[in-house]
Amino acid sequence: METQRTFDPGRPFRPRPDDGTLARIDALRILARWEETGEFPDRMLGDVPAFRRGFVMDLVYTTVRNARALAFAVDGLVRTRPEHPHAYAALLLGAAQILLMPDVAQHAEVHATVEALKALDGPSPAGFANAVLRNLLRHEPAIRASLAVAPLAVRESHVDEQVARWTARWGEARAEAICKWDNRPASVTLVPVPGRATAPEILAAISAAGVRAAPHPGLPSAAVVVPHGSRVDLLPGFREGMFAIQDPATIEAVRLLDVRPGQRVLDACAAPGGKTVQIAARLRGEGALVATDCWRDRLNPLRENLERFGFDGFVRVAVADAKRVSPRDLAAGPFDRILADVPCSNTGVQRRRADARWRFDPARLATLAETQLAILENLATRHLAPGGRLVYSTCSIEEEENERVVAEFVRRHPEFRVAAQTLQVPPDRECDGAFAAAIERGA
Repeated sequence: METQRTFDPGRPFRPRPDDGTLARIDALRILARWEETGEFPDRMLGDVPAFRRGFVMDLVYTTVRNARALAFAVDGLVRTRPEHPHAYAALLLGAAQILLMPDVAQHAEVHATVEALKALDGPSPAGFANAVLRNLLRHEPAIRASLAVAPLAVRESHVDEQVARWTARWGEARAEAICKWDNRPASVTLVPVPGRATAPEILAAISAAGVRAAPHPGLPSAAVVVPHGSRVDLLPGFREGMFAIQDPATIEAVRLLDVRPGQRVLDACAAPGGKTVQIAARLRGEGALVATDCWRDRLNPLRENLERFGFDGFVRVAVADAKRVSPRDLAAGPFDRILADVPCSNTGVQRRRADARWRFDPARLATLAETQLAILENLATRHLAPGGRLVYSTCSIEEEENERVVAEFVRRHPEFRVAAQTLQVPPDRECDGAFAAAIERGA
């Protein structure tokens, strides 16, 4: 019977020996469902017991991120893909541990994965997987050499369309740098909440508790990095709401919003609430802040965030579709400031959203751009006060979702102007990708 592990908040999770097979059973179930249904792996991880979730997340995300390269390695060793529900997932998972996870004990790379498959699908597919993975171990140097000379999209596990687009726009070296960034495990980054702490103060408090931490390598005065897998909820300052868990690139949109105490502010695509918290802190309890999202279930994490930081009594939360919501629906406004952090392709945050790259295609990009322009049109023309400022932001690095949407909106509405515009492209400043444009309405 399993017992809950005692955590050191600053030490990355390492499973006990008896957790190894169970963790791989969890991982195989998630990977097989992802392959079959396209469900989001991060949502499926919620069913995994908390005390082994960190290791299961590493197993799943490493496999999903690198699925194309792993398939390249595995498919050369099998004539046809196995039909049992979890068997091919086991081959990819085993290959991920052998080729990409040096911290995993060598004896467990194959054995525990095969035992997990045996528990799920029986001895026959487990025997097949054992033979294939042992063969991979024997030919590991040759497989690595083949991968090293494979096309960029194969060896770095991206779709061809993404690599071609980035190469055409920024050149091959930058395209390769973006791909490599996407395949790095995401760091755990703490961003200060204004008025409660600074990054140096957070760093000092965490270090004094004996936890390894460091200034963010690209923005040392703006954020703190703690070890991957840390229990953030046990760190000093978490309960006090001194910091939020965010990549510092996301704060650029809030900075451009230029919120002042006393203003009326709308955060129109607010869930899960990281930027809402930053805005609320800058208002200092003066003015009004309305936070909306179009999906009711996404309001739960938003409310939880606001409650943790003590802003639940100040921020009004409502369900609203940013494409269609009217001033009457909100019973508020016009707003001095609006943040439109619109749904996007997530191409700037693919190291955090491991499966996002596999959902990328030009048709979906065009559909997203239509939605984004519709949101911008509705919020700016119907909800922004004269002289007000709207910040349009995405976590995409694609022109169709960023510069072109903003340019088309301003072309249609000459009473608006672009006051500032920024694009963060990984791995610059050791940050994820993000775009933000400050659009002002004439007085």
